[in-house]
Amino acid sequence: MLRPMTATDIITPNAAAPALTARAARWGMHVTPGLLLCLAISAAAYLGQAAENRFLGHALFEALVLAILIGVAVRAARPLDARWEPGIRLAAKPLLEVAVLLLGASVDLPALLHAGPALLVGIVLTVTIGIFVSYGISRSLGLTHRMSLLVACGNSICGNSAIAAVAPVIGADGKDVASSIAFTAILGVVLVLLLPMAGRMLGLSLYQYGVVAGLTVYAVPQVMAATFPISELSGQVGTLVKLARVLLLGPVVLILALGHRSTGGGQRLKLHHFVPWFIVGFVALAIARSAGLVPSGLIEPMRLATAFLMVLSMAALGLGVELRGLAAVGSRVTLAVSASLVGLLVASVSLIHVLRIH
Repeated sequence: MLRPMTATDIITPNAAAPALTARAARWGMHVTPGLLLCLAISAAAYLGQAAENRFLGHALFEALVLAILIGVAVRAARPLDARWEPGIRLAAKPLLEVAVLLLGASVDLPALLHAGPALLVGIVLTVTIGIFVSYGISRSLGLTHRMSLLVACGNSICGNSAIAAVAPVIGADGKDVASSIAFTAILGVVLVLLLPMAGRMLGLSLYQYGVVAGLTVYAVPQVMAATFPISELSGQVGTLVKLARVLLLGPVVLILALGHRSTGGGQRLKLHHFVPWFIVGFVALAIARSAGLVPSGLIEPMRLATAFLMVLSMAALGLGVELRGLAAVGSRVTLAVSASLVGLLVASVSLIHVLRIH
C-alpha cells in the first residue's frame, strides 16, 4: 500500500534549494577576483588592439597576443596571492575548453581535411620523431631518464598537460615536474611571438602554417594565439592538428606506463582522461556544422563567444607564467628544451613538404 504524502515529504526536497544557492554564491565569490582580473586584462587587450588599428592602421599584436603579454607583465609586476587563483584557473581551463568546443561550429571540416590521410600520418610521425629526438638530446646533455621523458613528451605532445600526465606513470619527482613546466610555460609564450615570423620566412601557406603551429606549439591556447591573428584558416587548421596531437597522449602514456610497471615507479592509468570531453564536442559540432544541422543564425554568435573566451583564456595563460621560475631551471634543461623545440620545428616543416601538404 502506498504511504500517504506528509508535510515532511513536501518540505524536504525544497530544503536543499537554499543550501545549493548558498554553495553557488560561495563558489561565485571564490572565482570572482581572478575572473575579474582576467576580464580587465582582456578589456585592455581589446583596447590595445583598437589603438593599434587607430594609430598604425593595423594591429602589430592582436588582442589574443596582447592578453598574454599583459598577463605576464601583471604577474611579473606583482605576485598574486591565493585569492586570485580560482578565477584564473576557471578562465585557463574550463572556459578555454568551452571555447574549443564552440570553435567546432565555425570550422569547414571538409576544407580542413583536404590533405587527407597525409595530415594524420604527418601528425603521428612528427610526435614520434619529436619524442625520440627530444629524449636523445636530453640524455646527451646529462639529464636523467625521467627528466628526459618529461622534456620529450612536453615538447612533442602538449606541454604542461603531457608533463602532468606522464609524471605519475614514470614516477617522476616534484622537482623535475616543476622545472619542466616552468620553462615550457615561458618558452611557449616566446614561441607564440616568434613563430609567425618564422612562418613568413619559410614561405609557408596559411594552411601549412596552421599545420606547423599545431605540430610545434605546446598548448591549445598558445596554438590559437599563434595562428588566429594570421588568418581564420590557420587558426582552425592549427587547432584541429593540435587536438589530434593531444589525443596521442593516451597511447604514449599507456606505453610508458607498461614500460615502467615492472620498476614499481608508475601509478595506475586513468583511461577516461585520454579523450577530453571538449575534443569530442569540437568534432561533433564540426560534423553537425558540415551536415547543416547548426542553424545559420547561431554560427556568428558562437564565433563571437569563441573569440571572447579565447582572449579571456589568453589573459589567464599570461597570468600563469612565472618569470621568476626561469632562474630555478638549470642550464641543461633550458638547452634541452630549446634544442628539442628546434628539432620539432625542423621535423614539422620537412614533413609537410615530404608529404606534400598544401
